[in-house]
Amino acid sequence: MTAEADTVVTMASDIATPSADAQAADAHTADVVVAASDPASTPTFAELGLDAPVLKALKDVGYETPSAIQAATIPPLLEGRDVLGTAQTGTGKTAAFALPILSRLELSQKTPQALVLAPTRELALQVCEAFESYAAHLKGVHVLPVYGGQGYGQQLSALRRGVHIVVGTPGRIMDHLDKGTLD
Repeated sequence: MTAEADTVVTMASDIATPSADAQAADAHTADVVVAASDPASTPTFAELGLDAPVLKALKDVGYETPSAIQAATIPPLLEGRDVLGTAQTGTGKTAAFALPILSRLELSQKTPQALVLAPTRELALQVCEAFESYAAHLKGVHVLPVYGGQGYGQQLSALRRGVHIVVGTPGRIMDHLDKGTLD
């Protein structure tokens, strides 16, 4: 079985409180299940509906065709739907959510439009770097990492200047929410 054969995508709006029967069901049961497919039938990034500047950045970083998780999640995310996706390491999950977020940004709006939670500082920084590389041809996109161990002053200053995307660890995000510096 390939890594992409274990990809599961569920539309979050379709998730209900699990009944006892549902809890007993296989953990990988979902409304939309994506398995590795014939590469000839894989859509291109352009066919998924991403904006031209994002497509240009993908070409720059050498991405040629979307992975299964990307092909399954990008279209509903571009429509503004909630998606819950799981896939093995190395299958392109970060691009699966970052690319549609970047394609939907209103650059004139200087308040956070997306919040990404990462379990560790290292992963938060890695996700920020990915956003920045995918946004290379979008002028003025601001991505802010927020995590413990970094002073609040630097984070508060960036929030006041205006950011589009905040990527942070749960503890520091909760701190900012509690203080009213992020909503």
